[in-house]
Amino acid sequence: MANWRILYLAAPKKPPVTTSQPPMEPATAATKGHPKGLYLLFFTEMWERFSYYGMRAIFILFMTKALLMDSARASNVYGSFTGLVYLTPLLGGYISDRFWGNRRSILVGGILMAIGQFMLFFSASFVTEGMQSTSAISAMWAGLTLLIIGNGFFKPNISTMVGQLYPANDRRIDGAFTIFYMGINLGALFSPLVCGTLGDTGDIFDFKWGFLAAGIGMVLGTLTFELLKGKYLVDAQGGAIGMPRQKMDGKTIISILGSIALIYVLMNFRTWFKSELDLVGYLIYGAMIAMPIIIFSDKSLVKDEKQRISVIFILAFFVIFFWSCFEQAGASLTLFADQQTERHIGGWEMPASYFQSVNPIFIILLAPLFSMLWGWLGKRGWEPSSPLKMAMGLALLAIGYVVIAFGVHGVAPSTKISMWWLITLYGLHTMGELCLSPIGLSMVSKLAPLRLSSLLMGTWFLANAAANKFAGTLSALIPPGAGEAAAEPAKPFPTFMGFTIDNLFHFFIVFIALSGGAAILLVAIHRWLQKRMHGVN
Repeated sequence: MANWRILYLAAPKKPPVTTSQPPMEPATAATKGHPKGLYLLFFTEMWERFSYYGMRAIFILFMTKALLMDSARASNVYGSFTGLVYLTPLLGGYISDRFWGNRRSILVGGILMAIGQFMLFFSASFVTEGMQSTSAISAMWAGLTLLIIGNGFFKPNISTMVGQLYPANDRRIDGAFTIFYMGINLGALFSPLVCGTLGDTGDIFDFKWGFLAAGIGMVLGTLTFELLKGKYLVDAQGGAIGMPRQKMDGKTIISILGSIALIYVLMNFRTWFKSELDLVGYLIYGAMIAMPIIIFSDKSLVKDEKQRISVIFILAFFVIFFWSCFEQAGASLTLFADQQTERHIGGWEMPASYFQSVNPIFIILLAPLFSMLWGWLGKRGWEPSSPLKMAMGLALLAIGYVVIAFGVHGVAPSTKISMWWLITLYGLHTMGELCLSPIGLSMVSKLAPLRLSSLLMGTWFLANAAANKFAGTLSALIPPGAGEAAAEPAKPFPTFMGFTIDNLFHFFIVFIALSGGAAILLVAIHRWLQKRMHGVN
């Protein structure tokens, strides 16, 4: 998913600005250690990311192997799930700000996600060898719905609480967020190893243990948060942070329940009605089209504001190309790792889900280097503008696909290639991520007029939702691999804009064209975009 875990870690460090607490003298702030509440949030977030990334590492393998979905249908389910995961924080943030506060939102979100993981455990417990289980699929839809809604309440609130632990202008906040996001990386690193070891064994009846481990991780994080929040989640003056604001009215409760029901219906629609209509896609893409119309219809906007806002929308368009190609990691690239990658190390075969740990390893190793690089360039006046950094990220993404395309070129579908091709791809993609991801939310906050900042931040999340949904659509184009080819010899090859994808080389060419073309176009217009930013970098 657009990556939460590096939004701060690799960003150039600047003094934070908040208005929630009174200022403290910098010298005094610098002499203190970090509050214990930071480590509670670190621990809670680590287990939540353990839960999510552990489930994500085995999810598409579970659908294709245990639920007997073909790769196209499984990819579309994956895209709908991850796309909706980026929409619900808009609802969760609203409920927290108006009614529940951070604490209650995190508790409700954690409980819902834990139940969602246990529903996936039950889904995997219902699988039947050689035939598709209706009970297993129904339990999966329920689990995904709870994970989507729970994420919406949990995710936007826990990061917000980190800054509330400190006085305004406290120099420790930079270090606090670095520590916090290290928890995200640790959770993302170890979860595929644990859940993959338990669930991705080659036996379809073992997937349930991977989901059970993810659910236990979510329970540990939520329980620890609930037991210790009263003692440690306080501000510099000792006052409790993230408390409820007011009682929720009936209309809001109905809206929440209606949202849960809507998501459940959207996820089930194609199964219930045997329809090819993709209502999730219509919802996400329709919202992306409607949002610029709504914002630009505001007659109070002046020329400079309109131009800055237009930059946000243009860059959001390019972000869709980046994340839709990047997020193949949890979809087509996991299928590729399973079916087409030689994973033997001596006499042991590494689970395909282990490759999901490669990206966080590279993040931990490379993020400090990129942070130093941008700082070094900035001191000399050489730091690239935000649009140019994004173009660099897209270019590195394309180069990663060039590498893997070269690795599969001329190779028969039944032949497996070295895992080092895939590891190299992930390394290049991580460098692209470090160029593009940290600047996104910061750029929106700088360019957006204050009165429209929340709406435009929502637009940025919408772009990430669209990217993840599109990622599922692109993953569905993967041609039959060594495992599927024998089972479905007559299945027609997929096409994309008239281009027939009859082998893996052609499949990866699609991603080279999308990301590489977007990089070239963004380089071509980056100076024009800089002018429309009116001094914001």
